[in-house]
Amino acid sequence: MSEATQPAPPADNLITTSHTLPSGQRYTATTGTMVLREEVFTDGKFDGLRPKAEMFVTSYTLDGAEPLSRPVTFAFNGGPGSSSVWLHLGVLGPRRVVMGDAGSLLPPPYGLVDNEESLLAVSDLVFIDPVSTGYSRAAEGEKAEPYHGFTGDVESVGEIIRLWTTRNGRWMSPKFLAGESYGTVRAAALADHLQSRYGLYPNGVMLISSVLDYITGEFNEGNDLAYALYLPTYAAIAHYHGLHGDRPLADVLREAEGYAERDYLWALARGNRLTPEERAAAVARIAALSGLSEEYVDRVDLRIEHIRFFTELLRSRKQVVGRLDGRFTGWDPDAGREHFTADPSMDAIMGPYSSALNHYLRTELGYANDLPYEVLTSRVWPWSFKEFEGAHVSVVGRLGAAMRANRHLRVHVACGYHDGATPYYAAEHALAHLPVPPELEGNVEFKYYEAGHMMYVHEPSRVRQSADLAAFVLGQQG
Repeated sequence: MSEATQPAPPADNLITTSHTLPSGQRYTATTGTMVLREEVFTDGKFDGLRPKAEMFVTSYTLDGAEPLSRPVTFAFNGGPGSSSVWLHLGVLGPRRVVMGDAGSLLPPPYGLVDNEESLLAVSDLVFIDPVSTGYSRAAEGEKAEPYHGFTGDVESVGEIIRLWTTRNGRWMSPKFLAGESYGTVRAAALADHLQSRYGLYPNGVMLISSVLDYITGEFNEGNDLAYALYLPTYAAIAHYHGLHGDRPLADVLREAEGYAERDYLWALARGNRLTPEERAAAVARIAALSGLSEEYVDRVDLRIEHIRFFTELLRSRKQVVGRLDGRFTGWDPDAGREHFTADPSMDAIMGPYSSALNHYLRTELGYANDLPYEVLTSRVWPWSFKEFEGAHVSVVGRLGAAMRANRHLRVHVACGYHDGATPYYAAEHALAHLPVPPELEGNVEFKYYEAGHMMYVHEPSRVRQSADLAAFVLGQQG
């Protein structure tokens, strides 16, 4: 290799340590930065490789496993602007956060324990922090902005997946993508990108707290769809806070879904063509399902925006409920405002996960870095969706394309009933429009949990979700 084609500094900075699972199996953890490089050409002449970014990656591989049969799962969270800490220390990794739950939160400094249900039992794991999150940064002298957008993000994460797969000899291993929140946008697009760009065909995609089509959550003039798709989540949150009496949650959700998919959309579409009797009936039904007063529903013209809902639902108690997880409650300094000033569910989880991650990397994995670990950063904003200019953001078509090209690609969709950020009924709506033939529809499975966006903070949901994800990787029908 000529001097011009030698990889330029900086070099990868990876630390390797050995550990033991509760089962007694040994595994290797490798954590640190991998350098992302691009090929440089001038007037058609190859000038070598230029470092563009240093991306932080933590991988876990089971010692002694057969690479050809051992699955590997590439995992990331969303934001945009989120590191992979939530999936890493919440549900998938070999260590997990102990923070308590809604109504019984533990005090700082929280806890970190072995995850006896870790997906590492059935799959190697690779956690990726996109550029500007975690310890990932643009290379010296380079700009981060190219990675702060849909295509740059997909291509950079895809390149890390290709590099890791190649360097570790895992092209013949079963491969899975696991994304949460905006990470589901990334995962759906990545499935298509990895196949079409590199011929790297994954076996499965795990969509946790899914948002594949932004129109399902856009509360704006002319789009009535979001109001209907959020109604079952409003009903679930109202049920959790005792506003549906002793009715089973399943009954409440069934009624809310039935109303949302037919009568609610019809009433919204009718506008001022509704008769007084029809409008009164709609107001009463929406109020009963959402837990809000008829006066409020009438005042907002039957359309309940989500932040207003979280602020209004428990106003009589001078409390607000969480957006990420409606089971959590908190207080606002002004109990009369329209929009809460903070999400109590985010407040509850940020401290435990940040403390655990910063302790874990340095103390247990031996990785030292004086930069702040960006758990959730605003540095990526404004995020670019220039590829969707003139249309709403949707990757449903990209996922459909990946499935049509790879008919064995399976999709797992995990939904929390109390998730007010990515409602479960919106996920159902988006995937009901997946452009695949009927014979591939069975490749998609849904799992539901009585928790929120990070459903694994609820202990029964965490245990069940861990089993569901392991079964999906192993190809078991649940």
